[in-house]
Amino acid sequence: MPLIRKEFVGPTKPNEADLQQATAALRSGTAQERWDAARSLGAQPEAAGVLGEALASERDWRVREAIFTSLARLATVESAEAVVRYLRSDDAGMRTSALDALRDMMPVVRALLPALLADPDPDIRLLCCDLVRELPAADATDLLCTALERENEPNVCAAAVEVLAEIGLPAALPILEKCGARFSDQSFLTFAVKIAAERIASQPLAC
Repeated sequence: MPLIRKEFVGPTKPNEADLQQATAALRSGTAQERWDAARSLGAQPEAAGVLGEALASERDWRVREAIFTSLARLATVESAEAVVRYLRSDDAGMRTSALDALRDMMPVVRALLPALLADPDPDIRLLCCDLVRELPAADATDLLCTALERENEPNVCAAAVEVLAEIGLPAALPILEKCGARFSDQSFLTFAVKIAAERIASQPLAC
């Protein structure tokens, strides 16, 4: 009797069953099941959207943290964009967790920072000045100088100046001078600019 060969049919999508099961648990499971699902989805590149959506309705803080951790583990443009949405949250804890997650995937977030530093919302611009602190000094100086040249909110300028005071390079000095002149009526900012410029100018010259 001749052998009948069966055609091999591969999976239509890697780990599709696991993804579907974890997605269902994340949406309607118990707190423990949602936590387990959030953790497992950190190994599923397709799960960034699901994880981001779940944050909008999740009330258990432990599950939220697991979701943020998994989004950071994915470290894709999609997962970073999912986290960025929660910088706009009214919940201070959510904003803090979002910043922490973004810090953990800075190689991906770097490409988003120019747009974030030009965001219409000054609170977003201010928060993202702190993210720039995680970049190499040259990148940070370039981004913050570009932001300072167009920034019209003193508090955002102060946040950028604070970071430049820590890691800024001499290329920032003329930009700081112009910023101080534009906001000469803001004593707190002119003082911050003076301190930042002094610190940068005192750096030893590279050999």
